[in-house]
Amino acid sequence: QVQLVESGGGSVQPGGSQTLSCAMSGDTRSIHCMGWFRQAPGKEREGVLGLGGLIFTTYYLASAKSRFTISRDNATNTLYLRMDTLNPEDSAKYYCAAGPPWPGSPYCDNELVYRYWGQGTQVTVSS
Repeated sequence: QVQLVESGGGSVQPGGSQTLSCAMSGDTRSIHCMGWFRQAPGKEREGVLGLGGLIFTTYYLASAKSRFTISRDNATNTLYLRMDTLNPEDSAKYYCAAGPPWPGSPYCDNELVYRYWGQGTQVTVSS
């Protein structure tokens, strides 16, 4: 089993930045894919960014490509999401997820790969 705990959420003004963290613990030996997802009230959950290993990035959300950065520190088993130029549409509960590699690819393009989920951290962008 793998446990994921997100932190770093809160309120931020439009145009501001925020960094989320996800601490992973438990049996992490099988984990290759880690990702960030979000869900706003009344909307379906959507993928934001995925990361295979340390370098294989997948942008689930097109608008994330120019504003968000995903990174991972294997020494501390921590996943990060750096978000810049935030706007009110980015307000949501952000979830961290983890899973094994997708067969035949170092990328985490298929969201079905994620087996473990955190409880989420709320991000609110407003003036």
